[in-house]
Amino acid sequence: MAQQYLMAVDAGTGSVRAVLFDTEGKQLGCVQQEWTHAEDPRFPGSMDFDWVHNWELASGCIKGVLAETGIDPKDIAAVSTTCMREGIVLYDADGKEIWACANVDARSNDEVGELIRMNPELEKEIYSLSGETYALGALPRILWVKNKMPEIYEKTAMVGMFNDWLIYKLTGVLAVEPSNGSTTGIFNLETRAWDPSIMRKVGLKDDIFPPAAECGQVIGQVNEKGAADTGLAVGTKVVTGGGDAQLGCVGVGVVDPSQAAIFGGSFWQYEFNTPNPKTDEKCRVRVNCHAVPGMWQYEALAFKPGLTMRWYRDAFCQEEVRKAAELGTDPYQLMNEEAAKIPAGCYGMMCTFSDVMNFIAWRHAAPTFTNFDFDPEKFNKYTFYRAIMENTAMIAKGHMELVHEATGNRPSEVVFAGGASKGDIWCQIVSDVLGLPVKVPVVREATALGAAILAGYGVGIYKDISEASRRLVKWAKVYEPNMENHAVYNEMFATWRKVYDAQLALSDEGTTRYMWVAPGLQ
Repeated sequence: MAQQYLMAVDAGTGSVRAVLFDTEGKQLGCVQQEWTHAEDPRFPGSMDFDWVHNWELASGCIKGVLAETGIDPKDIAAVSTTCMREGIVLYDADGKEIWACANVDARSNDEVGELIRMNPELEKEIYSLSGETYALGALPRILWVKNKMPEIYEKTAMVGMFNDWLIYKLTGVLAVEPSNGSTTGIFNLETRAWDPSIMRKVGLKDDIFPPAAECGQVIGQVNEKGAADTGLAVGTKVVTGGGDAQLGCVGVGVVDPSQAAIFGGSFWQYEFNTPNPKTDEKCRVRVNCHAVPGMWQYEALAFKPGLTMRWYRDAFCQEEVRKAAELGTDPYQLMNEEAAKIPAGCYGMMCTFSDVMNFIAWRHAAPTFTNFDFDPEKFNKYTFYRAIMENTAMIAKGHMELVHEATGNRPSEVVFAGGASKGDIWCQIVSDVLGLPVKVPVVREATALGAAILAGYGVGIYKDISEASRRLVKWAKVYEPNMENHAVYNEMFATWRKVYDAQLALSDEGTTRYMWVAPGLQ
């Protein structure tokens, strides 16, 4: 029998890629193309999704990885897809795309205000059903289309997500799976399916929903058009995938109840698995369907840690950038070596960037460094750099405590993946702040592996998603907490919360500018 392969197509915020794996989870090839989502100059905050050009890029990646690896397309057992969450595509009655926006599209500020004025308690009611508020969901965006582009709204016959759109382009079959579908705020968490009553509550069409198909199901086969566009073989089985964070969890082995992962990139995500769809009474934390059937996830987001680090490097560490270029290394490595010499707690200095999540009233204080002295031996640029890392770990601790309040459960260890896990120092700080072992997987960018696991499960190569995930995920390193440092950070956390509350009050009263504020809250 010929060797079989699995393909993942991963549509991220900044790029799309096709990745080929063998059935043991080994990555054999990857072709990636960067893409951008342009703002419509008429609508500030908009982030349009160009479905024509972006399909050319996606299909080009598939052709590219087939050429790069030289495998026979007939030996691909299955394809699955994953993507940035929250982005939506609207289709007309003929199945043609007529409008689409990417994940952090922020054009619907007026519509959030309209929804809040319509019924101040409705957002909490919708959250209790869907696990979503207006901050990231599809309701304000579809209402925006109704208000600002009524001709498009009138033609709208279906709504879907980007991972399902990729499958639609390959197969001609449109169905929405629950892990990404639930990020619309129009899914019922308990049933893991669309809830048309939510649309009726806000005066929107309640009949624009394609079927819901559970993650890991064979949904169709590559058709003639899909094969012509991509080079895949006609008849190749295509399996429903999932949202990037959920499939990232599958790709790092976070598939069982009470397991947790932190994905550290431009934004940080704390994901905690739970076997029931209960939401938080105070509406502070997001709840999504996991890509593992019968599992849900509490999700808490930290805004912009990776972007903050990039800003700090570019603004203050030009010498490290120059020296790293000479040495052929990463400037962060040079910065980390110096930051490791600073003691835990940064001599009492701390900073405020992202806040612990408060989904129903989501906002972040003005960025601030505070509680430092004019002593260059102690308070140099590496102290400030380390303070950013400590601040982000404090947010992770706040998220862990928040989910504990909502569920009564804490993890016994945390998986840490993504770009932030590449250096020892941030991994150790996270371990010390949380007081838990931190496990770093070999495959740190694991979303595509998660999609490949679902593809293999769908066609029977793997009998169980969780078992396959546990078997295929390998560990690069485990960081054990330094409990002396943990005690320092525990004391610091209480102070940091007070400092953050004070800084947030300044932004709330308009004295300082929010770092970010959810639509409709200003």
